[in-house]
Amino acid sequence: MARPRQPVDLLLYKGKKNLTKAEIDERKAKEIQAPSDKVRPPAYLPKELKREFKKIADELVKIGIMTNLDVNALVLYIESYKDYRFIQSKKEELQDLDEFDIELWSKYSIESDRAKKSCRAHASDLGLTISSRCKLVIPKPEEKTPETEAEKRFGDRV
Repeated sequence: MARPRQPVDLLLYKGKKNLTKAEIDERKAKEIQAPSDKVRPPAYLPKELKREFKKIADELVKIGIMTNLDVNALVLYIESYKDYRFIQSKKEELQDLDEFDIELWSKYSIESDRAKKSCRAHASDLGLTISSRCKLVIPKPEEKTPETEAEKRFGDRV
């Protein structure tokens, strides 16, 4: 079974492929790259969630992970996190009551676990967890230093 195709920058970063300049240019021309110029929170989000969206989106755009296509994924993460916080607040309110309702506590615990799993899955998709960020390889261009005197004087023409 063939492995999925990797971006050229990633291949060059790993250094496992010997591609000619023509092959590199050809593959880069064929690669699809989504722009990140319209990463904005949707209008239907409440103010509090829009602020959270902007905070996270700015960080993800800065490190080059998020594009316009990822807006809905981030919205799903923010909404699932909001649901988790809401359920947790209900559990805390339940603890403050004089009579402790174990059945209601159990229901809140189950819903809390579901919301937590959903939130974690969305966070992993976006690279918001430590383990998912460790799997990401964002190639950075290496600065080449001329090795020989001729390369220093004439550059790549040698």
